Amino acid sequence: MKKVFIASVFFIAFGFSGFAQDWFTNFDKAKQEASQSHHNIILVFQGSDWCTPCIKLDKEIWSTAEFQELAKDHFVMMQADFPRKKANKLPEDIAEQNGMLAEKYNQQGYFPFVVVLNPEGKVLGNAGYEKMSPTEYYNKLASFEK
Repeated sequence: MKKVFIASVFFIAFGFSGFAQDWFTNFDKAKQEASQSHHNIILVFQGSDWCTPCIKLDKEIWSTAEFQELAKDHFVMMQADFPRKKANKLPEDIAEQNGMLAEKYNQQGYFPFVVVLNPEGKVLGNAGYEKMSPTEYYNKLASFEK
């Protein structure tokens, strides 16, 4: 009985982490990973603590096991977050980087704004929040590669 309890606790604590999406917050590192893995980059502009469609996109797409399984060997995931609450303030270098990324890739200031880039940073396509399944959203992003 004790072994079953310990195994259950272990699964609950660590079992779901297999579905965790690895997100880069450093663009140079994301580009480096994309070059090494020969994958394109999904660059997501979001306001994680104030933008309702951003929060929905995270909950309905990014956080799902379905999307994560499809994307894990296909895309390098990069967040450019713009939180407003003081408690969620980003380190100064990341905030500055995100501002420069917005100047280059999100000049209109849309949130959420999802940009598909090749490893060199060339825009292949973009999207926003859309009410669709994780597989449909993945297919939309993957279609920009063709």
